[in-house]
Amino acid sequence: MKKFLFLISFTLLASVSAFAQRFAYVDSEYILKHIPEYTSAQKQLDALSQQWQKEVDGRFAEIEKMYKAYQADQVLLTDEMRKRRENEIVEKEKAAKDFQRQKFGFEGDLYQQRVKLIKPIQERVAKAVEAVAESSGLDMILDKNSNVIMLYASLRLDKSNDVITRLGYKPGTLAK
Repeated sequence: MKKFLFLISFTLLASVSAFAQRFAYVDSEYILKHIPEYTSAQKQLDALSQQWQKEVDGRFAEIEKMYKAYQADQVLLTDEMRKRRENEIVEKEKAAKDFQRQKFGFEGDLYQQRVKLIKPIQERVAKAVEAVAESSGLDMILDKNSNVIMLYASLRLDKSNDVITRLGYKPGTLAK
């Protein structure tokens, strides 16, 4: 009877492992660091962001200067002049916030540039990941940098270097 139970459990275990899925993972951040176009695009986006942030800061500094001048002159102004200057400050502040939202807001200019520059690179990486998965007979590839929690991952499951090679770059030589 014990041999019979052992034989059944062994058969069940063998059949389950025969249908086991094959997993691997990639480190997308590591892969993207090897792609010169990505590094270049990231530098362009950073420069653009800094330029626009300086413009935003300049507009808010001008508003601050106007407000301080208004506070200093407030006692000497008539009601009509006071309201006009308050309206000027409010309008300038509204325009500065609109500019900031246009550049940095949801689907703003920075987002549009990021999509334009980075999305084609991400699509190439996704195709390379898919090709590596198919050629390695993998059922699923996870991204180490996504919100999926990996408590342990064997290095033999890391297919990042295979993806870098598939993209035509040499693993270990980061783009500059």
